[in-house]
This record gives sequence, structure tokens and C-alpha cells, in this order.
Amino acid sequence: MIGRVRGWRRGWQERTKLQRIDLYTRVTLCSLPWVFLLSWGLLPLGATLDHGPVAMAIGAAFFAVNAVQCVLSNRNVAPAFAHYRGAEPFPPRRLRLPAALLVVLTGLLVALAAVGGIDDPGLSLLVLDLPLAFTVPYVLLVPVRTYLLHCAAFGVVVLGLLAAVGAPGGLLFGAAVSLLVVVLLVLVSTRPSAWSLTVMWQAEEARDMQARLAVAEERLRFGRDMHDVLGRNLAVIALKSELAVELAQRGNAAAVDQMVEVQRIARASQQEVRDVVRGYREADLPTELLGAKGVLEAAGITCTVAGADGPAGIGAPPAVQAALGWVVREAATNVLRHGDPRVCVIRLTTTAGAVVLEVENDGAGPGAGEGDGSGVAGGGSGAAGSGGSGLAGLRERLAALGGSLEAGPAGDGLFRVTATIPLTAPGGRPSPGTLSTEDR
Repeated sequence: MIGRVRGWRRGWQERTKLQRIDLYTRVTLCSLPWVFLLSWGLLPLGATLDHGPVAMAIGAAFFAVNAVQCVLSNRNVAPAFAHYRGAEPFPPRRLRLPAALLVVLTGLLVALAAVGGIDDPGLSLLVLDLPLAFTVPYVLLVPVRTYLLHCAAFGVVVLGLLAAVGAPGGLLFGAAVSLLVVVLLVLVSTRPSAWSLTVMWQAEEARDMQARLAVAEERLRFGRDMHDVLGRNLAVIALKSELAVELAQRGNAAAVDQMVEVQRIARASQQEVRDVVRGYREADLPTELLGAKGVLEAAGITCTVAGADGPAGIGAPPAVQAALGWVVREAATNVLRHGDPRVCVIRLTTTAGAVVLEVENDGAGPGAGEGDGSGVAGGGSGAAGSGGSGLAGLRERLAALGGSLEAGPAGDGLFRVTATIPLTAPGGRPSPGTLSTEDR
């Protein structure tokens, strides 16, 4: 039992804020019919019901059928929400049994009034509970105008049946007021909640689409750069190779010169490809700061870059700025992957001959810092060409420059990554390494 409770708690903590709001709203709407059944539906039956066998049987049947109606209502809430959002249509067959039960409940209520098994105030309260379980999902399936017209028609039928069995005018008035209250209550509690959730999910989907488009644009840019570099050179290589073949077939010694030229162009192309890949994979601090801010804000996270002087004003060697650029890229990736952040602050300062970069975000998940190399890594010896991915790879980069990296919880739900590199770090740029697909 304790393990199950812990599992529920862990599942709740792993949900995003939007998912929590969605779940909370659904649970609230699902509990509404049960609250009415156990209060306005059960209390009149227990307090004012005539204890004759006929009245008791009708009252028990009314409560049992209403309980089944509540179960069906709970099962239809999720599909009704999906229908309202336009995610998938609601199957009409799911309303057949609830509609039939509503007819049965109406008949039982009229029968209870006909045998005089309950007083007028109690019957008015039962009328309040009569359509509620059915209308909670139904209000999400039809326009408001249609919903009100259908409820008005249902009210006319109920009042007409009560009048037919001799219900007095006071009871009819009370029943009419009860029907009006429950119809409006369901309308104002369900439709606005569904509309709010729809808007929030649409905004979330738009942010996700924007992030996907950003990735696609980067891939297109890289492909365009590769085409620009290799397209012309490959065409020249093909032409000169064909020319060399023709010259060789004629026994012309110029074929050797053409192949030497082909070899030169091929080597130049290799270098150009390396330059393109290096420019694509190496981190530039100003570019990474702008990129991190744009990506985080596209994901709905408020990002602030602090540091009045900016990257150009810290006076750090290019190797230091490149290493800090990698820290910004990896930290921004982890902010997106872990927890449910809403605010991220990037600070760039110089203290005591060193450059300090801090990336701090809220909404740190329960597993933040676990299994990703969190902790402290001091400066020390390390191969300048060592690669790696994640925070462990960053520590190798910073260690090659005499720097250190700290990552871990900072209290109050915050998570902080702090990179420190001395301004006297060697000028040699560490190897850009390779980021895994997961970290990219």
C-alpha cells in the first residue's frame, strides 16, 4: 500500500504543471456528480422518504441507477474533453446507455412523486441531482445553444410528467428552479474549464512545434552549407577526372597533371568539410547565449542573461569562451529535459582572475542531478583532446583549461550549474568533442 502511494506521488511529481492542471480539472469534474449524489441525492431519500415498501424500493432503485449514471459520466469525461479540443470525435454510442438511464431516472422520480413517497422539498432536491451526471460530459459535446435548448426541452418533459401525477404548483416551481440551477452550474463549471485547458494545450503544442521547426531549420542550414562546399568541388573533380581519362587514353602526359589537380581539390574539399563541421559543432559563447535564450523562451521558459559587459567584455581567451559556450549549450539542454522549469537565469561574471558562468533554473525534478554526473569536478590534468558528452564531458573540457564545474540542487526547488575557468587558461582550444543524440 505504501509503495502504491509512493508510486502515485512519484507520478504526480513527474507530471508537468499543465498535466497536473489537466488531471486536477478532470478529477474535479468527475467528482461533481458523486458529490451531488451523496448529498442532494442521498439526503432527501434518507430523511424524507416514506418508509413504505413501494417508496423504499423506488428510492433504492433511483439511487442505484444514479450511481451507475455517475460511473458512466466519469468514463465519458475524458473522451468528451478530447472531442471538445478537436483531438478525436466522441463516439455517439457512448451516450446511448446514459440517455436510457436518464429516462429511467425520470420515470423513477415521477413514480416516487405519484405514490407520495417523499415530501415536496425532498423531491425538489432529487430533481436537482436528476440530470447532473448526464450533462457533465454532454455539455462538452454540443454548442451552448443546443445544450440549453435540450435542457429546456428536458425540463418541460419533467415538469409535465410531475404535473400529470398531481404535483402541486409549489413543487413544480421548486423543480423548475432546481433544473435551472443544475443546468447553469454544469455550464459555468465545465465549459470554461475545458476552454482554458484547450488554450493551454494549444499553446504547449505551438511551443513544441516551434522547437521542432528550429531543429529542422538548423538541419537545412547545415545541409545547405555542405551542398555549397561540396557541390562545386565535386563537379570540378568529375570534369577533371573525365579529362584525365581522355588524356590518358591518348597517351598525353597532361593526364598526370589533371589527376594531381583532382587530388589537390579533394584535399581542399576535406578541409572545407572539416571547417563546416567545426563551425557547426564548436560552441561560440555569444551565439550559444542567444541560442539558449531563444530555445528556452520558445519552450515557454522565461530566460534572463545577466552580465552587463557580455561575452566580449570579460576579456577571456577564445578557448575559455568556447568552453563556456559548451556549458551554456549543455545546461540549456538539461533545463529542457529535467523537471518543469518556468524561469532560467544565466549569469556571466569575472571574479579574482576567473570567469564564472552560472545557469540556474526552478522546477527541478525529483531526479535532477542524479545519474548525469552532478557534483563537483575540480581543475586538474586532462587531455585537451578528450571528448565526452553531458556534464562529464564538460568537466573534461574545463579541466583541460584549469577550470571546474559544479552542478546540483540550490534549494527552494532550484538547480544550478556553475562553471569557473581562470582567465590565464591556456590559449589552446579544447577539442569540440562529440555530443550524443540525446544531449543535442
